[in-house]
Amino acid sequence: MRSEQMKRLAMAWLVGVWLTACGPEGSSKAAPGDVAGKDRGAVWVVEGKQGGRLYLCGTIHLLRDEDYPLAAVYDIAYEQSEELILELPPGAGQSPELAQRMAELGRLAAGERLVEKVGEKDWERVQEWAGKRGLGQELVAGLRPWYLSLLMVALEYQRLGASADQGVEQVYEERAKADGKPGKGLETVEFQLQLFAGMSAEQEKQILQQTLDEIESVEVEFERMIRFWKEGNMDELQGLLMREAERYPDLMEAFLVARNRAWLPQLEAVLAEQRRAMVLVGAGHLGGAGGLLDLFEKQGYRVTHAAVNAGKNN
Repeated sequence: MRSEQMKRLAMAWLVGVWLTACGPEGSSKAAPGDVAGKDRGAVWVVEGKQGGRLYLCGTIHLLRDEDYPLAAVYDIAYEQSEELILELPPGAGQSPELAQRMAELGRLAAGERLVEKVGEKDWERVQEWAGKRGLGQELVAGLRPWYLSLLMVALEYQRLGASADQGVEQVYEERAKADGKPGKGLETVEFQLQLFAGMSAEQEKQILQQTLDEIESVEVEFERMIRFWKEGNMDELQGLLMREAERYPDLMEAFLVARNRAWLPQLEAVLAEQRRAMVLVGAGHLGGAGGLLDLFEKQGYRVTHAAVNAGKNN
């Protein structure tokens, strides 16, 4: 696989560490309080019990030019925060070492073949997709199911013009770098890679099956996802993102729920220290039972949609 393909794959991996990943000029420059229209943004304010504030900003990791400008509340959250908190440390997703490490973990052992891992039926579906995208059978035959799933995601989103270079995280990483605003990650690259590399054979098969099931509707579903996200409509967004969750409870636990629980004490520590932080995580981590909004409310924190009080949280 060419190095540029590997880099795209590594970047696409940032799509919420699986389907839930531009410069600062793409960011909205609207004035505080300008939240007219339906684009209210997926930003929530968590108030500390003794001070401190978190701006929980739901993100879409891969975006297109036409998905900008962002809702004004994202800039408000940035301007009123002392630091950025992301899923990964700033710049981690663009490291050449990441692509190399993914390729190392994502290849089957010598002599193994994908068909042996997923069965004839799914192998036929993989070949059909690969043929449409101009990929040789030998290339995909030697990949682990999780790695192939990410390759499929990367190429399908690329066809739509979406990239991690235009994602929300990149906008604010670049802006914070220019402003000298500190940033940190909730997880390490190796931890996220091991979410995939540590899967059981059955989980790997499931992740590929889910990708194959959804790949044909990527364009339509992406448009819906962007609309609900811009509106801050978490009920509809959560329903869209999690409609298959019941079929894959182990995957949802590993990729979403367990990670949310692990993030909670790290974020509570920011509130306890009476700091203000802009927290940028995939939108799928916010809503629903076990989502960050639910976890903070159960801990007794005041949680409000930022658009309601835009410009009043000084």
